[in-house]
Amino acid sequence: MRNVRDIAKIIEENHGKLYLVGGAVRDKITGMNSHDEDYCVTGISASKFKELFPEAFARGKAFAIFDIDGKEFALARRERKAGLGHKEFEIETGKYISIEEDLSRRDITINAIAEDVLTGEIIDPYGGTDDLKNGLIKAVTDHFKEDPLRAYRVARFAAKFGFKVDDATMSMIKSLKKELNTLSVERVYTELSKAILAKKPSIFFEVLRKSDILEVHFKEISNLIGAEQPLRYHPEGDAYNHTMIVLDKVAENTQNQTDQRKLEIRFAALVHDIGKGETPKEEYPHHYMHEERGRELVKSMGLRLKLPNALIECGKIACTEHMKGGNFNKMTPAKKVAFIEKVDKSLLKLEGLQVIVNADNKNAEDFCKIGNRCLEEIDGNFIRKRYNIKPGRAFGERLHQERVEWMRRHQS
Repeated sequence: MRNVRDIAKIIEENHGKLYLVGGAVRDKITGMNSHDEDYCVTGISASKFKELFPEAFARGKAFAIFDIDGKEFALARRERKAGLGHKEFEIETGKYISIEEDLSRRDITINAIAEDVLTGEIIDPYGGTDDLKNGLIKAVTDHFKEDPLRAYRVARFAAKFGFKVDDATMSMIKSLKKELNTLSVERVYTELSKAILAKKPSIFFEVLRKSDILEVHFKEISNLIGAEQPLRYHPEGDAYNHTMIVLDKVAENTQNQTDQRKLEIRFAALVHDIGKGETPKEEYPHHYMHEERGRELVKSMGLRLKLPNALIECGKIACTEHMKGGNFNKMTPAKKVAFIEKVDKSLLKLEGLQVIVNADNKNAEDFCKIGNRCLEEIDGNFIRKRYNIKPGRAFGERLHQERVEWMRRHQS
């Protein structure tokens, strides 16, 4: 395995320079752990790089990116927009393109910083270091408007760091509205999933809302804006504000989960009240049947954006069951057991729904603790030992009835 400094020395001996670029530099400045290391090479050609490092694996159609021991090395390049969309660019690489020119094509200033691998010198022509200190997301140049994906990237970085987006960049984002439909839904989901994993996901949606592009790919969330709710229960305002508050609370309470589990529970929180966006205005502030409407909206949204099935299933359960979870203490023992059994069999599970319900309703009972105790004490082994019944319909009915009796004894 080659050492990066050794690679840099070989490049320098051949009149080139090697720079650490992008997120790795940004994370190094802020003290964050970085998972990826991307490098930019100046002063030598692609053929020369391959000659110097024959073990390098070349990939990429528009321009070569070389992989050495899992690290990416790209030659400095220039880009020129050649059509609509995220991919329509003419790309030029060459030994005479400087690191400053390469940085100029990047999206935001905090990602347009380089570090000389050998000297440690920071190359920061666009003030990214200051913007990191000031908590500001800012476009590098007007070239920002050439790539519609950058609208979602900015919103995602704002959510990740809790930064403010400057006004000029917000205007550029707004100008990209028509071109957003050229993006593949797979790329949209990539940015959405990363935003959901951020410390404060609501910032992602707020940036899109304020720049008037939320409706393009997230019309179901946009429809929550202005959906009035009973002031007695929701002093925070409309269904959109409520959803954002719940989403951030759930994000705060799932920090120790795996990324997959975070995605499932947080997405479910995002869509738990999505049905309220379809409530007829004459019914405001009430939202009758929003649970079932929400289930269908999650399904259609999931198909349109090609969301993973796990997220869709968790979202549907959150829509249909969160109100029952909030009213668990008012339910009959039979309804409590039916609720517990249904949620436990779902991908969201009792634990996931409990996190959402707690964020949605501060007076919610701990149905997860009660339910898990019931399921643990009254399980298949309990039925087999007591009744000697073989698995089948009668077995399932007896199991359910014993759980109802348990609930009656413990919850009366």
